[in-house]
Amino acid sequence: MKRAHVLVSGIVQGVFFRYNTMREAHALHLKGWVKNVRDGRVECVCEGNEDNVDKMVKWCKKGPQGAYVENVDVTWEDYTGEFKTFQILY
Repeated sequence: MKRAHVLVSGIVQGVFFRYNTMREAHALHLKGWVKNVRDGRVECVCEGNEDNVDKMVKWCKKGPQGAYVENVDVTWEDYTGEFKTFQILY
């Protein structure tokens, strides 16, 4: 099991980035959250199967249609199992 803390910068707010991140996480059976950050980035924490977490990080580097991802910072953290689902935080 693996955990990633991801910060995505670029044109990533107002393009359904959070919603599509949640959809992708559900498809990959990941748990965690995604939210907008005041500085214009999107922040995501996801946990699950190592291969699926890697796929999620790769997806974040592209994002949904309409997004322009400039940079993705990934911090690998210890898996905690603290989440029951994947959700959008407001």
